[in-house]
Amino acid sequence: MDDRHDQEEIYSQRIKAGKRTYFFDVKATRGQDYYLTITESKRRQNGDETVSYEKHKIFLYKEDFLKFVDALQDAVYYVREELLSPEEVAELDRPRDYDDRDQPRREPDRPAPEPDRPRPELDRPAFDPNRSDDNY
Repeated sequence: MDDRHDQEEIYSQRIKAGKRTYFFDVKATRGQDYYLTITESKRRQNGDETVSYEKHKIFLYKEDFLKFVDALQDAVYYVREELLSPEEVAELDRPRDYDDRDQPRREPDRPAPEPDRPRPELDRPAFDPNRSDDNY
């Protein structure tokens, strides 16, 4: 039996993006060790007119959260600053009239995250493409 299906889901958020949907799910093991699954689900039209979904999943464990967030922010920063034109960056930054995220689901006794709390992990050196160490 696959133990991953028996784990408690604590929080879930879905982001729709065209033919893709991203799921961010916080789960707990039986020992109350928390982890995050990030799933990309891509809609596929089959030749016989049926629809199927291709899914890719990442399991991210709590001890790796900050390293993952730092690397993701560095990669996004690099794309914005080094690869995109000013027009493309402006398009990314323009206000949206809609929100593609569903409302997050969480346990009723668990408080909602604080939206405006300081994020010290954002105060770090700029992206260094020559950095090869694994200690960040």
